[in-house]
Amino acid sequence: MKYSDIKYYDIADGPGVRTSLFVSGCTHHCHGCFNPETWDFNNGAEFTEETENDIILSLAPRYVSGFTLLGGEPMEPKNQRGVIGLVRKIKQIYADKTIWCYTGYTYKKDFTEKGCAFCEITAELLSYFDVLVDGEYVERLHDVSLKFRGSSNQRIIDLRSV
Repeated sequence: MKYSDIKYYDIADGPGVRTSLFVSGCTHHCHGCFNPETWDFNNGAEFTEETENDIILSLAPRYVSGFTLLGGEPMEPKNQRGVIGLVRKIKQIYADKTIWCYTGYTYKKDFTEKGCAFCEITAELLSYFDVLVDGEYVERLHDVSLKFRGSSNQRIIDLRSV
């Protein structure tokens, strides 16, 4: 798996101070996407054990609230397989920190056994997320007043209560 960016001390992609990983690769190609360079699965740097360790260490300070996964599309099956180990470790080491994931896929439709983004690890991966922001970005529904999402069709789902 490749990634296009890591933002340490991110305050835009979830509550509090967070570390955010922008994975490479997305098949949605939403019109008006804020990050179209991440559509290419070969964009950016290789995700390595050193990269993973850097992210794990960045979460150690008490003032860091958690981790956010976005992209590109972290829930492309290829990317799910690339991030599962990292997300699993974060939950094991920092059970008190939240994990948010942004996806253009839809929770109830695409992550079921017959869904287009479902693979052998999808259920496990979803079990580690506290919050899922789902739905493709729709430019005509863009609203700058929305908190933690770009268009009004996108939903913020508390996976701890579903």
